[in-house]
Amino acid sequence: MSTPTEQLSAAGVSIWLDDLSRERISTGNLADLIATRNVVGVTTNPTIFAGALANGEAYEEQVKQLAAKGATTDEAIFEITTDDVRDASDVFEPVFAASGGVDGRVSIEVSPDLAHDTEGTIAQAKDLSARVDRHNVLIKIPATKAGLPAITEVIGAGISVNVTLIFSLERYAEVIDAYLTGVEKAQAAGHDISTLQSVASFFVSRVDTEVDKRLTAIGTDEAAALKSKAGLANARLAYELFQQKFAEPRAKALLDAGATVQRPLWASTGVKDPSLPDTLYVTELVAQGVVNTMPEKTLQATFDHGVVTGDTVTGAYADARDLFAQLAAVGVDFADVTQVLEDEGVEKFIASWHELQDTVSTALRAGTTDAASAPQGDA
Repeated sequence: MSTPTEQLSAAGVSIWLDDLSRERISTGNLADLIATRNVVGVTTNPTIFAGALANGEAYEEQVKQLAAKGATTDEAIFEITTDDVRDASDVFEPVFAASGGVDGRVSIEVSPDLAHDTEGTIAQAKDLSARVDRHNVLIKIPATKAGLPAITEVIGAGISVNVTLIFSLERYAEVIDAYLTGVEKAQAAGHDISTLQSVASFFVSRVDTEVDKRLTAIGTDEAAALKSKAGLANARLAYELFQQKFAEPRAKALLDAGATVQRPLWASTGVKDPSLPDTLYVTELVAQGVVNTMPEKTLQATFDHGVVTGDTVTGAYADARDLFAQLAAVGVDFADVTQVLEDEGVEKFIASWHELQDTVSTALRAGTTDAASAPQGDA
């Protein structure tokens, strides 16, 4: 009998872990999840690193060394996080090789403070790529208006990109266009476009959280009947858009020249409403050629009792469109929903980034104090 995660992989879903820490790498836990849970990639963000650094004794020695060198907070953050991503990339190297470079990917995000700064995002993306210096890294860039031209430029420079914080179909269409333009630039610059990979991270559970809050406020039976359905419907229509866009002549010409599709990635797949099945955003979003990046709790739930029934996306487009018509009819402004979610998403990542800065700054000060109070050896 195959496990649910094996069945999910066989159905065309790449399972990525939405969590990374030095302890996870050093203890062999990450390698174990690759071997036993079919994990073929990992994503990070400021919230994940803030949690890892706040709770991780594994970083103490490096922080002391950085403090002794007089590193600034941001210098320390980039050294610590790029070390983790580099080491994780090495753990995933066999997966990268076995998948022909499709999976075995590790993502690291540009500073959220740059979410509305195109040039700053481009510069930092290039710097992160150079610092990690691994061919299986993905640089995460948010799908803000300022992020779109940065996505094009970074891909055009031959760097693989994970586009994050996508909520609306309209913005997703712009992301696909930014990717294709970037591949065209890379091709014109002489880069091997067959080595370029990109994923488009479409957030799921946050959509339900915001829509359900509005449905509760509306308060009718009709509104209540629509709860916890918008996230899946939105993601399913995103997959339809993906299929359409990459079947068009422009994309097909690039694919014929060796380019790869920009895969849809389901993000925010941990269930936030405890009344819902804990594998909802996994088993109901199965389609060929997608990525599902899961918190470990969701990964273990899927492995334990996920029921994989094959493709649960491509036959549901008409129902998804009907759901959005019903949402509009009861008074949900979905365009406003997605704009609020994008704004909040950026704000949350900025807040986590500042929390990370505070954590590292405090650790650096403690490291400096420890160094100063340590007994001095003979000259």
